[in-house]
Amino acid sequence: MNHDAYDDNYIRSILNSVKSIAMVGASPVNVRPSYFAFKYLAQRGYDMIPVNPGHVGKTLMGKPFVASLADIGRPIDMIDIFRNSSHIMPVVEEALKLSPLPKVIWMQLGARDDAAAEKAEAAGLKVVMNRCPKIEYGRLSSEISWMGVNSRTLSAKRAPIPTQGMRLSLNRTSFGGGQTAASDRAAKNKTETS
Repeated sequence: MNHDAYDDNYIRSILNSVKSIAMVGASPVNVRPSYFAFKYLAQRGYDMIPVNPGHVGKTLMGKPFVASLADIGRPIDMIDIFRNSSHIMPVVEEALKLSPLPKVIWMQLGARDDAAAEKAEAAGLKVVMNRCPKIEYGRLSSEISWMGVNSRTLSAKRAPIPTQGMRLSLNRTSFGGGQTAASDRAAKNKTETS
């Protein structure tokens, strides 16, 4: 799998098929990016599970925090890793101990671990690195166009304004591929300056 550029159909198939998402590194602090992504995906009908040992005893949008993936106690379709690259391999190793295995490992913007991706793929999991499911969902549904962003999707009809719990169609025609050059440059610059 080429993890430098994902086909829109690959991303679309993941977002259409998963129902439960464990977000490792979720935060209850309403100015953190993980809070916005968690809230957005929950509002789109995904069953969100916040995973962060530092916040056990708290809730995020009514969902109780758990300390680890093993503490969830039920099947998970996707694990969204909201941690930096140095913390990815331990999360993937924990995910590979779950039964049943999740279907997808998703690493947020700026997060990439090729060895962890290879390990997950060898176990039959799909992997996405350096992408945000919130952004990809908004782009593929054309919802992001309501904010004036070019979603690279074509349709004669404007996407509806979403309401609470509304799942939008991700089947709009895309053009120009799924590359996000700006985020790729930012991630590269971040690793070069570290």
